[in-house]
Amino acid sequence: MILVERSAHVSAPVNAVWDVVQRAEQLPAWLAGVRAAEVLSGEGFGRRQLVQAGRGAAHEAEVIAYQEPTLIGWRERAKGAGARAEARTEIYVQLTSDEDEGGTVVRLIVVRWPAGPVKAALLRLGLRRVGADLEDSLARLTDLAAVG
Repeated sequence: MILVERSAHVSAPVNAVWDVVQRAEQLPAWLAGVRAAEVLSGEGFGRRQLVQAGRGAAHEAEVIAYQEPTLIGWRERAKGAGARAEARTEIYVQLTSDEDEGGTVVRLIVVRWPAGPVKAALLRLGLRRVGADLEDSLARLTDLAAVG
């Protein structure tokens, strides 16, 4: 398991941030590396969505954590030819009201279970990039939530 997390303060109330992060169609606007996303079925816990990465890979995802308006998490599995079922990624967005500063503290967490030791080694080499992507995502989310 490989875990990367970043957090930032957003100058918007929890509900405004929640409105952005809980909508699948908003993922490309704020989550780095996502080109397109659509809901396949359901809503809230158990919702199924299709997430397309910038490199063209499609991942079917299921919402596995949902506590309105403070937590959403989903599990992605690769889809298509050559996809390895045992490889998976979980992404969590945790929101906490920041009463002292006003606004919201957003915590992004990525947990990856690579498909074997070679993939694990490659993922570890890319941890700096994953962290930079999370920081970019937080900056984009800050802009989106602030404009409402």
